[in-house]
Amino acid sequence: MRILICDDHKIVREGLRQILHQLPVVTFIEEAGNGDEALVLLKRNTFNIVILDISLPDRSGLEVLEMIKNKWPSTNVLMLSMHPQEQYAIRAIKLGASGYLTKDTASEELLLAVKRISDGGKYISQSLAENLMLHLDKDSYRQKHEMLSIREFEIMIKIANGKSLQEIGKVLCISDKTVSTYRSRIMEKMELTKNTELTRYCIENNLI
Repeated sequence: MRILICDDHKIVREGLRQILHQLPVVTFIEEAGNGDEALVLLKRNTFNIVILDISLPDRSGLEVLEMIKNKWPSTNVLMLSMHPQEQYAIRAIKLGASGYLTKDTASEELLLAVKRISDGGKYISQSLAENLMLHLDKDSYRQKHEMLSIREFEIMIKIANGKSLQEIGKVLCISDKTVSTYRSRIMEKMELTKNTELTRYCIENNLI
């Protein structure tokens, strides 16, 4: 089994590497510190599983996931995040992720997830599965942020975390004007007018 770990924290990558080496079938592990590095490595090598962090310094992990599934559809992706909220998991699964785990997951559960995904299955934790079922039970009620595109959702989170339009544009490699346009769309869909209102909404809905 060939695995690519994409996380911007070296200590996390090293910890994952040590855990994954407990599986005899793991023969090769490569590391990437951001989304662009991961995409370059995917062009050079074939991987069975990509373990992908949602929060990356250059691109959103969800955006990287979408690019991976478009270019290498047979590559399995296990999302790893510090966000336990079902909203992130739902978006990841819809984009083609084979699994979703939070970073506080025990090593045994990570190994179980990798085994199941390598066998062609999908994996989410039991607690997250229960939350997803509750979410699906409320299908008739869609929260406002669920109407946002992946890029809009990503920018909303950055704005809610206090990032300026300039900072967001630099990270996403887009102009300030483009970020401003996205902000206008977000505010319109969310029916809000101020960044403070957006931040309050994200806090109240456990998005940040």
